[in-house]
Amino acid sequence: MRNSDVQREIERMTESRKKLNIQHEPLFDVEKVTAHYTEKDGVPVKYVCTTDLRASDVPVDVYYRETPHPEFGNHYFGLYHDHVRGGLMITNADVVESLEFGMIEVDGKYYYSASHHDYKVVEGKMIDGGRAYIRSSGGAEVFQVKNGKFIKAIFNKEGNEYVY
Repeated sequence: MRNSDVQREIERMTESRKKLNIQHEPLFDVEKVTAHYTEKDGVPVKYVCTTDLRASDVPVDVYYRETPHPEFGNHYFGLYHDHVRGGLMITNADVVESLEFGMIEVDGKYYYSASHHDYKVVEGKMIDGGRAYIRSSGGAEVFQVKNGKFIKAIFNKEGNEYVY
């Protein structure tokens, strides 16, 4: 792609990003969590996605705050069930911006595999692999999270890195 083509695609995707209808399967009650942490931290907090971060098959609900946490410096945090210790855990989730999300589109809705072995089939299309790999039937589009929002990845003219 030429630079002007890339720029037009970025503008098109920026506009269409407002219309993305991504289907999530959160672990916890998103409204309760966002209300709790917005009140506790004194800044707006919003749900981003549910995904593996570093460990395979340990999905985490990821939340975003525009300003970094005053003590830890992170913009993202994650909540998950710790099945070993038997409790709720919170973790720094800034790594989410470095991850790729393969998504399938069905009737204007986007679906992703939240974790390594989260195999989903929707209307005859499948998506699998979480962040470990992207396997799909019917084609998948690649997205990444930037500033708390999903954006479509666009390959540069060499096809070896993303441009946003």
